[in-house]
Amino acid sequence: MTIEDTVLGHPQAVPGPHGDVDLRVYRPAGTPDAALVWVHGGGFAAGDLDMPESDAVARALACAGVLVVAVGYRLAGPGTFYPVPSDDVLTAWRWGLEHALGAGVARDRVQLGGASAGGNLVAGAVLRLLAAGEPVPAAVFLAYPTLHAVPPLASPVADAAVQRLPEDERWPVPTVEAMYRGFVGGDPATAPAAAVPGTADLTGFPPAFVLTSEVDGLRGSADEFVRRLAAQGTSVLSVCEPGTEHGHLNRPGPEFDASLRRVVTWLRNAPELAG
Repeated sequence: MTIEDTVLGHPQAVPGPHGDVDLRVYRPAGTPDAALVWVHGGGFAAGDLDMPESDAVARALACAGVLVVAVGYRLAGPGTFYPVPSDDVLTAWRWGLEHALGAGVARDRVQLGGASAGGNLVAGAVLRLLAAGEPVPAAVFLAYPTLHAVPPLASPVADAAVQRLPEDERWPVPTVEAMYRGFVGGDPATAPAAAVPGTADLTGFPPAFVLTSEVDGLRGSADEFVRRLAAQGTSVLSVCEPGTEHGHLNRPGPEFDASLRRVVTWLRNAPELAG
């Protein structure tokens, strides 16, 4: 999949409860056949609209005919904690849905998606929409999401692969707990369920495509979420991209291309693919 320089993200500022939310709208050359409101990762406290996980992903999808709204949510840090980033994502979703519908995309072809910490924000936003009685996305896309403050163990084989990584790339429990503490501004054990979606009641959650990286200390979190969705009868498609490590959508290359082809197929055919 070629990322063409001619596909540019057009900036858009949308009023939200904490001020304007920065978005970039990536429009395909023709009429879009699907749309995605897309949320980058970065451990809640890093990342931006220029990182490949945001810009390169959006460009690639737009080249394939998908309308993309990339979300520049406020990052967690001193004085900025949950629900501020979540509020920004909800603002972006509501605006992106209306924009996509106005561009001619069918309601059941407009999805919300995110990577890593962005996957957490997406899952949490869905849970908040459910709690408020609002319509939820027709389906969601989660790439190697972090959904638990204490990540469940992956399979023995997957865990053994992680142990071969440098220590600072393994996502040990203290590192993940500290990341969540910075996100929620306190003990994640007492945080709202939507801030730690892996432990929440998932009743009503829409069909989901969960993409994981093969060697990833957070993979157990995604796998447990998939198991819980499947156990309650929610349609879910789970794919592990071979030969990848956590954050592989932030590193354009052959594996990035393979994953994006899967995403395009999902966006065009969900939820049939998850059935």
